[in-house]
Amino acid sequence: MGTPDFAVTILKDLLKTKQTVVGVITAPDRPAGRGRKLNESAVKKFAVENNLNLLQPTNLKDPNFLEDLATLRPNLQIVVAFRMLPKAVWNLPEYGTFNLHASLLPDYRGAAPINWAIINGETKTGVSTFFLDDKIDTGEIILQKETSIASNETVGELHDKLMHLGSNLVLETLELIKKGTVNTKTQPQKISKVAYKIHTSTCKVDWKQPMNSIFNKIRGLNPYPAAWSNLLNEGKETSVKLFNVEKETILHNVIIGEIITDKKTMKVAVKDGYLHIKSLQLSGKKRMDTASLLNGFTFHEDAKMF
Repeated sequence: MGTPDFAVTILKDLLKTKQTVVGVITAPDRPAGRGRKLNESAVKKFAVENNLNLLQPTNLKDPNFLEDLATLRPNLQIVVAFRMLPKAVWNLPEYGTFNLHASLLPDYRGAAPINWAIINGETKTGVSTFFLDDKIDTGEIILQKETSIASNETVGELHDKLMHLGSNLVLETLELIKKGTVNTKTQPQKISKVAYKIHTSTCKVDWKQPMNSIFNKIRGLNPYPAAWSNLLNEGKETSVKLFNVEKETILHNVIIGEIITDKKTMKVAVKDGYLHIKSLQLSGKKRMDTASLLNGFTFHEDAKMF
């Protein structure tokens, strides 16, 4: 059970290791883009290409879906980046249902664990497998693997690293379940680090924050959904998405948010230095490296981020 590319990698490895996948459950097709064309999930595309039995329920409590699921006679279900399941679904198989989560539980329960680990400046994270229960990400932990987070690592880079680490953990979890040697660990119920869903407002940069906080936010949202800022240039306001940035720690008297450019470089003043913008995307334009943008775009003397 899964939806995005992260889940496809795990499904691929299940097939490579000759597991019997009796069914694949993913989200229904949804309209997207200006033309409202139906968009298929990455998991659906892979399942169709590989002739796997596919279900796309709109309602996980629908009696017809539950009947179709029971007909598959699964003895184990694996969930990777899907939805919260009702008990009638997760309690169906003989060996239960386990989930792969991209954090070291109980930290960063929730929808966006990879983003928040970087945004909060963590130096390590990992992946966990756990048996589902009736709450979100609270079930008994089966296995965990830890990995470091580099000081300049983006969420896109960490996503791919955790995807492959998670796939290996799923296969290890399967072997324990097959052998009947699972020893689970109960999670504490109270936690301090939560992976809230990312919203547009979450992604806005506050240039008054310390440089490290802004730097972590930008890389924690790069490439998707991307940190953004308002831009004032020649008296006109627009928005800009920010991707690759570098830090320069230095004392200065420049107004916070002011943009300083030459023919190839661009930096924004923050209270403990400058953030050098290496790639960005102006509203309505394509993402570009800064040097290419400055070939045909001018930031005037009043230019600032806010």
